[in-house]
Amino acid sequence: MGTSMRKAMDRSQLEARRLHGARLLQRGVTAAEVARRLAVSRTSVWRWAQTLAARGRRGLRKAPRTGRPPRLRAAQQRRMIVALKAGAQAQGYASDLWTLARIARLIETISGQRYSESGVWRLLKRLNFSRQRPVGRALQRAEEAIRRGKEERWPALKCISSDLT
Repeated sequence: MGTSMRKAMDRSQLEARRLHGARLLQRGVTAAEVARRLAVSRTSVWRWAQTLAARGRRGLRKAPRTGRPPRLRAAQQRRMIVALKAGAQAQGYASDLWTLARIARLIETISGQRYSESGVWRLLKRLNFSRQRPVGRALQRAEEAIRRGKEERWPALKCISSDLT
C-alpha cells in the first residue's frame, strides 16, 4: 500500500501503534505477522524490536515535540479565535473585513507578541482558517426588483440613451 493511501496519524496514534507492536513482539508474534497486522513495513517492526531490546517500551514512546515552541499560548490562541469570529467591527474597525495587518495588531493586543503578515498567515493556516473573499453581491438583494428593472426599466433607459446619440 502506498503512503498516499494511508490515513495520516498524529504522534499519539503512532506511539499507540508502536506500543501495540511491542506487545505483540513480546508475546512471540513474528515481525512479519506484526507488520501485516499493523499495516507497516517489516523494517519498522525490526527497528521497534531493536529499540525494545535496547531501551524497553519507554524507548518506543513518542519523542518530545521538536521545533520552535509556539509564541502564543493555547489560551491566547483561543482568545484570538473568539475575537476573529466576533468580527473586526467588534474590535473597533469601521468595516468587518479582517486583514493580516489588523489580525497582527489583534495578536499584539492579546499577547504582546509582534507577528509579521506572513507569520499571521502561517498562524491562521495552522488554526484552520482560510482566505475568504467577499461575495460580489449584497445579501439584501431584492431579486424580483432586479428582474423587473432589467425587463422594464432597462429597455426604456436604453431607448433614451440611443435618442441622445
